[in-house]
Amino acid sequence: MLKETPNLIILGSGRSGTSMITGLFNNGNFFFGDQADYLKKNKANPKGFFEDLEVNTINEDILASRLINFPEPIRRKLFPSHTFYRARWLAKIPVSIQFRTTPDIQERIEKLVQNEPFCFKDPRFSYTLPIWKNSLPPTTKFIVVYREPDKTAVSICRECSESPPLRKLKMSISRALNIWKAMYTHILKNYGKETEKQKWLFIHYNEIFESQGLERLGRFANTSLEKDFAERKISRTTNTNIDVPKDVLKIYNRLNSLSSYQ
Repeated sequence: MLKETPNLIILGSGRSGTSMITGLFNNGNFFFGDQADYLKKNKANPKGFFEDLEVNTINEDILASRLINFPEPIRRKLFPSHTFYRARWLAKIPVSIQFRTTPDIQERIEKLVQNEPFCFKDPRFSYTLPIWKNSLPPTTKFIVVYREPDKTAVSICRECSESPPLRKLKMSISRALNIWKAMYTHILKNYGKETEKQKWLFIHYNEIFESQGLERLGRFANTSLEKDFAERKISRTTNTNIDVPKDVLKIYNRLNSLSSYQ
């Protein structure tokens, strides 16, 4: 009996390799969304983002329900580091915050997940996954992508400096590391509550470029991969001299243990 192709949710901080991973599944087997190309290719992601407009909008609406929304003139003048609508993939949200859903949000999620098998990717899933899990089919699996926190922080800062809308956030390495910490703290908390841990795969960005990592990913998703999609030369971030805080390194080491990455 042939194994069923699962639905996939791609989790992980922005600038951690989630786009590269998602592109590996661009083989015609998965539904990415009706507008999965609305974010245009750029220097940061020359091969595309693979994020759907409605998926992102739902997640933004979930986050907006618990985050303060300042009028832009006030935000820019008094709270320049506070994220705004469409930029909340850069939000630092305490793990104690629990998000609320609405009948409208659940209806929109349920409409999307009818398109099986799907592959949805959005850094905001790091925070919003508990809301989505209310409607996800039982065949859904979860892929957590991560990379070195210092390299991720450098990439986040570069992305913000190159994007005029994000430039006004005045991103710093310290803030970017705290964003990384917040997202993976939420992810690990949700993983800890999971009763079917075999439905989760943790994978380091570097494994994407190794045959063993690609084979593990293909087996987990029960599908063929676009193996030529991943190109290491696209990465613009090299080793850094950043002193990563111990609490951030502790999370990184926990992720390594779950992926068996060395």
